[in-house]
Amino acid sequence: EVQLVESGGDLVQPGGSLTLSCAASGFTLEHYDMSWVRQAPGRGLEWVSTIGGSTYYSDSVKGRFTVSRDNAKNTLYLQMNSLKTEDTAEYYCKTGNDINNGYWGQGTQVTVSS
Repeated sequence: EVQLVESGGDLVQPGGSLTLSCAASGFTLEHYDMSWVRQAPGRGLEWVSTIGGSTYYSDSVKGRFTVSRDNAKNTLYLQMNSLKTEDTAEYYCKTGNDINNGYWGQGTQVTVSS
């Protein structure tokens, strides 16, 4: 059974940093493209980043966020620096890079506020 479990969400001040984790089970993470997607309150889903053979980022997070994975731990990460209030959202990891397909985790809440 495929499972994705996110963790690491928290309340952080603007300018702060946070690292999200996504522990995968039931499949080998390194064999698949993996993405982070977020949903801000009252807004739709927003693609954030994908890691496959290369890494890709939305313009809104480029230069501030870094996606990586630890194949030995079968875990995906999202390092978030210079956080802004507009980064406040529920963050999901998922398989693939198509929002309409793939397996999703349950999400982890990131709140950026002073």
